[in-house]
Amino acid sequence: MELVRNEFVNGDVTSVLDDDSGIKLTSASEFAYTDPVDGSQTSNQGLILNFEYPNGDPSRVVFRLSGTGSAGATIRMYLERFERDESKHGESAPQALKSLAERALSLVKMEEMTGREGPTVIT
Repeated sequence: MELVRNEFVNGDVTSVLDDDSGIKLTSASEFAYTDPVDGSQTSNQGLILNFEYPNGDPSRVVFRLSGTGSAGATIRMYLERFERDESKHGESAPQALKSLAERALSLVKMEEMTGREGPTVIT
């Protein structure tokens, strides 16, 4: 998570090189959680990478680190994509989000960071 924070949130996303997918990183930020009941705030809850497809459609990827107790941690990755083309609305999520996932995972160097070639759980 520090890599994402240092290179993208605190860094310059305009220096990120384009790739064959054409999906461009447009901004990066951290988010905090505000409890609706007591108003308490918790910072550093996750990292958001905002992207734009070549046709201008927006998307984003959220990374959250959880389970950082005494042993192990889980990196959760949430993908969102706006699709203007109604003929693609019936695509399965894995198919529709594949290029976005690949772009984000490549940027954050997930395989290097974790030593894993793929996720252990997909929901």
